Amino acid sequence: MSRIEGVLNTLKGQGRKALIPYITAGDPHPDVTVDLMHTLVAAGADIIELGVPFSDPMADGPVIQLACERALVHGTSLRQVIGMVKEFRKTNDSTPVVLMGYLNPMEAMGYEKFADAAKDAGVDGILTVDLPPEEADEVAPLFTERNLDAIFLLAPTTTDDRIRAISEHSSGYVYYVSIKGVTGSATINVEEVAAKVNHIHELTALPVGVGFGIRDAETAAAVGRVSDGVIVGSVLVDTIARNQADTGQLKRALTDLLHPMREALDSLAS
Repeated sequence: MSRIEGVLNTLKGQGRKALIPYITAGDPHPDVTVDLMHTLVAAGADIIELGVPFSDPMADGPVIQLACERALVHGTSLRQVIGMVKEFRKTNDSTPVVLMGYLNPMEAMGYEKFADAAKDAGVDGILTVDLPPEEADEVAPLFTERNLDAIFLLAPTTTDDRIRAISEHSSGYVYYVSIKGVTGSATINVEEVAAKVNHIHELTALPVGVGFGIRDAETAAAVGRVSDGVIVGSVLVDTIARNQADTGQLKRALTDLLHPMREALDSLAS
């Protein structure tokens, strides 16, 4: 059992939903990332999605694009990101970490070298935005051999047959993109998300995490009622941008944003 599966099973047994925050590694500075990861856990994170900065993040809106730019200004590389996870693991061996990014940095590093380094550092899952499962034959077995969960995206337009096919190649959880667009681009329609997620649950036994458009405790709770977890990204990254000059204030701001989401999700279990 992977660390991701273990955490999600435990939460399910407690009647609770996973809170999965996303931040971009190296933003606002590589020296701060590990500290921010611990801050997210203290504020209630169950799983962390750690973005690998990339020069052309095609699925992301301006907020995360700018985060990638800030990280790349400091030369944040895939190897450094893996090193951040290794540093995080020195004091946290329980919170799953998913690397979320694009294929090019992995290909440049070499798939097997990447998989070995990720496993050695304590990474638990890989979500590669621009790698559909039909094109993952070379890399997916490397992840499976190392007990790294391969996480794939589902969209509002994904057909039933494709949901089934993607689920067969996935492990850990599937990531449902709740809007038609890039990150941070729109407000979600909770009723539409609920209907789609309920339908996805009929087609796969995997947990379903919902991301894109979750901005506050209210939307987190609304999505948490129908999903197994909520994924929070752009609003956190925007908070980092607005508080990047003061690390102490940044950590407080992230906590003030994330902790009410944790409380809102936990209220669903009572």
